[in-house]
Amino acid sequence: VQLQESGPGLVKPSQTLSLTCTVSGGSITTNGYSWNWIRQSPGKGLEWIGVIGYSGNTYYSPSLKSRTSISRDTSNNQISLQLSAVTPEDTGVYYCALHRDSNFDSWGQGMQVTVSS
Repeated sequence: VQLQESGPGLVKPSQTLSLTCTVSGGSITTNGYSWNWIRQSPGKGLEWIGVIGYSGNTYYSPSLKSRTSISRDTSNNQISLQLSAVTPEDTGVYYCALHRDSNFDSWGQGMQVTVSS
């Protein structure tokens, strides 16, 4: 399974960050698969943002829940992330990752997003 993130690399403060993860080599509705968004900000470790499961259920990090929405487009085999009211603290590399069999099995290459006016 291959994952590829896409979206704007620059977002202004207070706006909404929107990213898409296009999946190939497997279906996002495959039983047991869950699709995660994870980020890494400068000087920090990996931070889990949220997940959408194969059935469409979503779960979010408590610290980001009020600003996060993850959705899917089954026709195009895509997962999307929206993070609202961004600040420079949301700058970082954003990854989508497949979780299956108790492992983060596949990762996208990552998308650098900078929040700046």
